[in-house]
Amino acid sequence: MPTPSENRECCKNKYNVQHTVLHLETVIKSRIPGIQSLINKTIVELETELSRLGKLIAADAGGKLYTIMEICRIFYQNFREHLDGVRTGGDKVYNVFDNQLPATLKRLQFDRQLSMENIRKLITEADGYQPHLIAPEQGYRCLIESTLVTIRGPAEAAVDATHSILKDLVHKAMSETPQKRLSALLNEDPAIMERRSALAKRLELYRSAQAEIDTVAWSK
Repeated sequence: MPTPSENRECCKNKYNVQHTVLHLETVIKSRIPGIQSLINKTIVELETELSRLGKLIAADAGGKLYTIMEICRIFYQNFREHLDGVRTGGDKVYNVFDNQLPATLKRLQFDRQLSMENIRKLITEADGYQPHLIAPEQGYRCLIESTLVTIRGPAEAAVDATHSILKDLVHKAMSETPQKRLSALLNEDPAIMERRSALAKRLELYRSAQAEIDTVAWSK
């Protein structure tokens, strides 16, 4: 059986321990905002540095192929946005077919070529004088062929104009696709890869610490 003096000493020690624990808890909790601020600042700095270096590129062939496909997807999205009008330039393609080509076709005087008088003449004279009054197919064929020859020049000009516009949009979409170039992707500096990997590991640790600190802060 402990003596009264021993009991008093034991209670005193328990009180001191509890008091010390409460004091330490108060001190730690008071410093949580400063710790959170430091962790958040470091996370932002790490994310900024990683953004500057670019995302982690896999070293294996499958990972590189996936990254290449992702770059292609981004390029296609940029190119499509140009065509759809989200980005500039795509309206020029529509202008070729909505304005340029129709204006050129109007100047060809199709009314004359497709007039009843000209059609009647082609039908009756395409293969002799009388046969086409009964079977005018040859006359129709001649009319269609002559019309196609007439519009060939304007059609080719529209195709050339569209081709030039699309090439320009391809170059724009390529320049807007993220900094990663295929050559850089396949031959990346090992020092950059090592630096990026180290930053990614540090970032993961700080985010884990951030989650732990937040849990403590909410439990106050």
